[in-house]
Amino acid sequence: MSVTANSVWNNCLAFIQDNIQPQAFKTWFEPIKPIKLSENALSIQVPSKFFYEWLEEHYVKLLKVALTKELGEKAKLVYIIKMENTYGNKEPFTEKIPSSNRGIVSSQEMDVPIKSKNPELRNPFVIPGIRNIKIESQLNPNYNFDNFLEGDSNRLARSAGLAVANKPGGTSFNPLLVFGGVGLGKTHLAHAIGVEIKDKYPERTVLYISAEKFTQQYIESVKKNTRNDFIHFYQLIDVLIIDDVQFLSGKSGTQDVFFHIFNHLHQNGKQVILTSDKAPVDMQDIEQRLLSRFKWGLSAELQNPDYETRISILRNKLYRDGVEMPDDIVDYVAKHIKTNIRELEGAIISLIAQSSFNKKEVTLELAQQVVEKFVKNTKREVSIDYIQKVVSDYFEMDVATLQSKTRKRHIVQARQLAMFFAKKFTKASLASIGSQIGKRDHATVLHACKTVDNLAETDKQFRKYIEDLTKKFS
Repeated sequence: MSVTANSVWNNCLAFIQDNIQPQAFKTWFEPIKPIKLSENALSIQVPSKFFYEWLEEHYVKLLKVALTKELGEKAKLVYIIKMENTYGNKEPFTEKIPSSNRGIVSSQEMDVPIKSKNPELRNPFVIPGIRNIKIESQLNPNYNFDNFLEGDSNRLARSAGLAVANKPGGTSFNPLLVFGGVGLGKTHLAHAIGVEIKDKYPERTVLYISAEKFTQQYIESVKKNTRNDFIHFYQLIDVLIIDDVQFLSGKSGTQDVFFHIFNHLHQNGKQVILTSDKAPVDMQDIEQRLLSRFKWGLSAELQNPDYETRISILRNKLYRDGVEMPDDIVDYVAKHIKTNIRELEGAIISLIAQSSFNKKEVTLELAQQVVEKFVKNTKREVSIDYIQKVVSDYFEMDVATLQSKTRKRHIVQARQLAMFFAKKFTKASLASIGSQIGKRDHATVLHACKTVDNLAETDKQFRKYIEDLTKKFS
């Protein structure tokens, strides 16, 4: 039987599969394609440079043993990296890298010339005319992990953020996308990751920018015919943090340029961190190829903080400001402001200010007045719990019935209306809405919203339900 690249690689895979975890095998070995066998050198194609670096760092010994078993002591492994051309040509190009001298072969050759850095590179963050490619991080050092308190509502996102900060570009959380409603700490966490990376790796280039400013810079570069400079600048970044990425919605030119920048950074093992007010599955008018890249890493949701976390946030804020406040007042504020950390801290600041300016003692009565005014004057998000209660009361049933598995028509319609209003009035993801309304999946919520839209057009009575309930939420 003749020995081919496929047969050699399949034998290697059989050996590797017996020696690592199934998930690791699926992630790091199934995507590899054998390309050719030349004497004792096997060429394999991997999806990106990041992929190649991960294999070299974590699996080079295993690969060496597997290949030596098949091709003998002089076995060589050559990686072929398939990369998308960032500079506008349609054809992809490849980069061949023999395995490092830690493993199977000692030399390194590349058939793609390395572009020299352009000394005239324009930095969109400096005043035109000043030659300076030093990149300031644009980070706020006040937003750090010390004052980003952990709770059930943010544990996954915070833990992933710490992992990324410890090893930027070296975890499977790339990109890390943090999403959630207004005032839940997305921007704080994004800055905290950047601040931690700068502290641990001062030589890394970290940049924080809002998607809105990124778009403005791109438009400016098109006007001035400096689009390539704009792309090259962002390709120099080691850790790119883009806030409110949903702002790219509908902006096809900006999405296209970000796609190329993202590819380049990811393929070179650089870290990308994104924040959004919604999960990728709920984003509208974002190109599919970009959405698929958002899903490559980890999407972590920040949810409304629970009571214990709200208490911790308030006490931490008071401690940092050197202010003492009775427990019953802290408890009152935590119980009455539930959906937004920014509002929570704002209320306590207002309370301190009222007390200080008016020379009043902080009493429960003063706390009630401040919280009432604050809540009234702040555009609040309606919670999913509140929506379920209002809908249940309207249809004269309890919340447990609304969430139940029953298929009775009036209960199903009530549940669908609750899902419809949760999507309309909250920033929660479809998956989060479904899990809170009877442990359904996001597809059920999507179906419910379409059903409500259809019935609103065809059923007069159902349209009245929507009108009545809308008044209750406005």
